[in-house]
Amino acid sequence: MKKQICILGSTGSIGTQALDVISRHADLYEAYCLTANNRVDMLAEQARRFRPACVVIANESLYDRLKEQLSDMPDIKVYAGAKALDEVVEAGPVDMVLTAMVGFAGLSPTIHAIRAGKKICLANKETLVVAGELICSLAAKHHTDILPVDSEHSAIFQSIVGEGDNEIEKILLTASGGPFRNFSLDEMRTVKAADALKHPTWDMGAKITIDSASMMNKGFEVIEAKWLFGVAPEKIQVLVHPQSVVHSAVQFRDGGVKAQLGVPDMRLPIQYAFSFPERLSLEGPRLDFFSQPLEFFEPDMQRFRCLAMAYEAIGKGGNMPCVLNAANEVVNEAFRKDRCGFLDMADIIAQTMAKATFIQTPAYDDYFNSDAEARRIAASLLARQ
Repeated sequence: MKKQICILGSTGSIGTQALDVISRHADLYEAYCLTANNRVDMLAEQARRFRPACVVIANESLYDRLKEQLSDMPDIKVYAGAKALDEVVEAGPVDMVLTAMVGFAGLSPTIHAIRAGKKICLANKETLVVAGELICSLAAKHHTDILPVDSEHSAIFQSIVGEGDNEIEKILLTASGGPFRNFSLDEMRTVKAADALKHPTWDMGAKITIDSASMMNKGFEVIEAKWLFGVAPEKIQVLVHPQSVVHSAVQFRDGGVKAQLGVPDMRLPIQYAFSFPERLSLEGPRLDFFSQPLEFFEPDMQRFRCLAMAYEAIGKGGNMPCVLNAANEVVNEAFRKDRCGFLDMADIIAQTMAKATFIQTPAYDDYFNSDAEARRIAASLLARQ
């Protein structure tokens, strides 16, 4: 029987590469449901090619347009809205859910998928950033597997497979450093979104690429690693590695280090999450150890304050990572629309964290309330600029 996969965010970078993996292993996998937020035309094209049982457009105003485009394909059910996303992941035929949506919006459908006992292939890092304790608790309660899709966390996962209960002394989380790795603060003050979107090694969506430039993305990955692997933040070290060949590594208590290396290709971690514990064939370039040196540098926390604030947020715990994420989503969008300077993003996030209501032990509803409050505060601070 083919494994039935629900892809949350099929029109984004991860989603399109996941569909490529499915097409290359059509004897093993099938797209049961595809979803998108606004890219209705692309979603319709994907539906025509992969013939899923259903599609969901999160933006309800685009429902009629999608329905019309697929009117000649009555076997494909068309739904819209956040509630439909929550419901589709619970469908009986679904074996695994690839959470490739961007931002806080991925939290609710991921929770519904966990409660339904679906295998989670996690690419939406904000889910664990915002509510890591809740997600891990639910996964344990419902005996749900969560397999990381981020290249760094997949690398860590691959490095600990077979290690049993051997203690992790340190996680070495690599970062490309982004396009502004060698920029001074004065130079960073004047950069625009077009500059930040020129990532040196990875092809990602706009929001994540901006987060990579500010190193907030790496901060989120520190928080994510804490929950995925049960390692304290102080045992997670970020290494700036411009070549993006060593995707991350694990140091054990005997001093031994295991790392996963490869060319920058997200299809590998996507496919590994689908097929684990098996490894399937994957066409593409292979790593050439003679083509470039492998360099590692310590990150500059003063120039890249977002990384420092992520450590601060997870250190404080409670709802503070949720506040961090909400404020970042607001300023990230503002920067992309030229309504906020690059360095101003960190200032507004810091002020939002200082002003937001702190909840030490948040309940489910508290995450949504904290997200809404932090967005209001960040938007207000933006308006005063």
